Amino acid sequence: MNIPFNDLTPAVAKLRAEIDQAIGRVLDRGWFIMGPENEAFEQQLATYLGVKHAIGVGNGTEAIQIALAASGIGLGDEVICPAVTAAPTALAILATGAQPVFADIKPDTCTLDPTRLEECLSPQTKAIVPVHLYGLAADIPAIQAFADAHGIEVIEDCAQSHGAQIGDRYAGTLARIGCYSFYPTKNLGAYGDGGAVVTTDEDLARRIRQFGNLGQVKRFEHNLPGLNSRLDEIQAAILQVLLVHLERNNALRRERAMWYAELLDDVSDLTLPTEPTGYRHVYHLYVIHYPRRDALREHLHTQAIGTDIHYPKPLHQQKVFAGCRIATTGLPISEHITQEILSLPMYPHLTHEQVETICESIRRFK
Repeated sequence: MNIPFNDLTPAVAKLRAEIDQAIGRVLDRGWFIMGPENEAFEQQLATYLGVKHAIGVGNGTEAIQIALAASGIGLGDEVICPAVTAAPTALAILATGAQPVFADIKPDTCTLDPTRLEECLSPQTKAIVPVHLYGLAADIPAIQAFADAHGIEVIEDCAQSHGAQIGDRYAGTLARIGCYSFYPTKNLGAYGDGGAVVTTDEDLARRIRQFGNLGQVKRFEHNLPGLNSRLDEIQAAILQVLLVHLERNNALRRERAMWYAELLDDVSDLTLPTEPTGYRHVYHLYVIHYPRRDALREHLHTQAIGTDIHYPKPLHQQKVFAGCRIATTGLPISEHITQEILSLPMYPHLTHEQVETICESIRRFK
């Protein structure tokens, strides 16, 4: 049985009629940028999350860049972020002229460790960008308490956490600003690039809109050094359809995570994802920890089972970030965990038979 790491085709096929109708509206209208579809999606997303403003932008990287810029962060400033995340988190910081400072993570959740933030602090620290990694929210209450004590901003990177929660609050609404990516593989993924910034702060929302639309207060009046970063009408129309199905698809992901947990619970030396009390994990990725990760991955490859590593190298070891500061006591957890993590197939249309096959193959590995 060939089991791909990810497969978007069943989801597309299931919603094809609705998607075709949504795209048809845009084509019939002949309005492709900053039109009624974008306005409708922004309102739909804001209502779902329970915030006042959702602003569509070009992609998730620019969402973070715009949120930082709208918060007054730029050249000479420092922004703390975890060392284990996708590179765009820190690339967005660099794009503002600020410098990322890499913090260590918690070994059980792989999210930013609030107890390690003090080691990264300097007089230049202006913000923290915690990442809700793999579908699990970071400990924003503790991170926000630290930020409040030091007068710095918290900007949530929600690229992997559409629908994740702490209590009854969604990721992206736990701090003042949340940033989303709608890259196709996300839990809420468009059929191209897209992103959004969400907030309830009126003045901040106004600045975010200006930064994403060439710094314009109105047409041909440019007050800020903005970007050309706008969610196009076709993607906005598609996302309206997909957002309706997000909760159902997240429930399916959680069900598949439960299957994995039941079938792998007693495998020696294997650590499964955790869900802290009061959190809702939405399993954008299903990431296990195993000391012989590379050998296990090769074994699964021989069985035609797709896997991936998110991420094989902590960001402070990437050439582009050479020279950036790290926590004063180093990043031992980040460096250790990136040698053990392995992402197994996880998507709503993964079947029980496929999960059984994957787990049986893991159990046979010696």
